[in-house]
Amino acid sequence: MKAAVYRRTGPAAEVLSVEDLETPEPGPGQVRVRITRSAINPTDWKSRAGLTGGEPDDFQVPHQDGAGVVDAVGDGVTDREVGQRVWLYLSAFGNRYGTAAEYSVVPAERAVPLPDEASDDLGACLGVPAVTAAHCLGGDPSALEGATVLVAGGAGAVGHFAIGLAKHAGARVVTTVSSEEKGELARAAGADLVVNYREEGAIERVRGFAERVDRIVEVALGANIELDLAVSDNTTIAVYANEPHDPALPTRRLMVTNTTVQYVLLYNITAAAMAADVAWVRGAVASGALRPLPSTPFGLDDVVAAQEAVENGAVGKVMLVP
Repeated sequence: MKAAVYRRTGPAAEVLSVEDLETPEPGPGQVRVRITRSAINPTDWKSRAGLTGGEPDDFQVPHQDGAGVVDAVGDGVTDREVGQRVWLYLSAFGNRYGTAAEYSVVPAERAVPLPDEASDDLGACLGVPAVTAAHCLGGDPSALEGATVLVAGGAGAVGHFAIGLAKHAGARVVTTVSSEEKGELARAAGADLVVNYREEGAIERVRGFAERVDRIVEVALGANIELDLAVSDNTTIAVYANEPHDPALPTRRLMVTNTTVQYVLLYNITAAAMAADVAWVRGAVASGALRPLPSTPFGLDDVVAAQEAVENGAVGKVMLVP
């Protein structure tokens, strides 16, 4: 099979290549998926650059997320079948066969059935962003009925799905963005109110929507702490991204409002929590509640340009079409 590969970490142009590899066979509990879309997340280029871990063992096919069709099943797999459309998550986590290839072999639970009416583009967009969003929202859609949620960065991938999942669960959603272009993306995702945080009076506009919120899905805690605290009262702030410098937390202000700061890293949550998060996303997809992000497609041979686009802050979802 043709696959993107890196054998050491470093800049994309120096370490990524497209090679012919032997098509892997699924082992016990695994499925092989013929990849139709391979989506790229920031975690993918950071892993390739060596910012989040060690060197590959022999080689690594990058990219955690994607969509495709089950091509073969290993021993013991009873709930996936050949020909079934699926979306994939954490494909390259503890596994050398990520989705930047014609085929990927993954544990069966990481290949989630994709309904016929859902597009490959939507399936490829889900994975890490949507499951992270579900975890930031508490993992239980029933708890959000009638709740109010603030999503920071509603045009980003996690923010996009946090809006969609929260609305599907019955919450009111306000989100912040940095431009009108990004505001249109957040409105399309279903936000009730979109606020440009760079404009004067942003905090007042958010407080006009809600004096307090139940949950905040936060992409930049240090930068947004004043806004977050302005609407915090027995609130949970779920932080899923880090910043160049660790923020100083105003402990007393967090304490007197009984505000909980929760840090979310998808790679280290419990199996039960992961299953709940995936089930929430799967149900929302089946209900038609989630929309794909605008996508920019690249061919597999252009994997360097595709990863560099994400590294440089591309809006929407960049994906490979093997």
